[in-house]
Amino acid sequence: MLTIEFLIESSRSLKDKRAVVRHILDSARRRFAVSASEIAHHDKWQRAELGFAVVAVDAAHVTEVLDAVERFVWAHPEVAVTASERHWIESDH
Repeated sequence: MLTIEFLIESSRSLKDKRAVVRHILDSARRRFAVSASEIAHHDKWQRAELGFAVVAVDAAHVTEVLDAVERFVWAHPEVAVTASERHWIESDH
């Protein structure tokens, strides 16, 4: 799982924020086949935290997908990333 926190300095309302967040989430889902959601700061109009999850047979594929998602978010000029963190869950099965 990847979490990314960022600021949207140009946002002047929750409506502005939601437009940016919705675009990033929908685009990431389509382009990278990840599960994605806003996971924090729902009531803040210039701050967001998004979560992205990938399930795969091997860690190399997960790393590749999460790297691409991270680059995708960083490439948006309207956001200033303030934190990024990865969490791993492994199964013995």
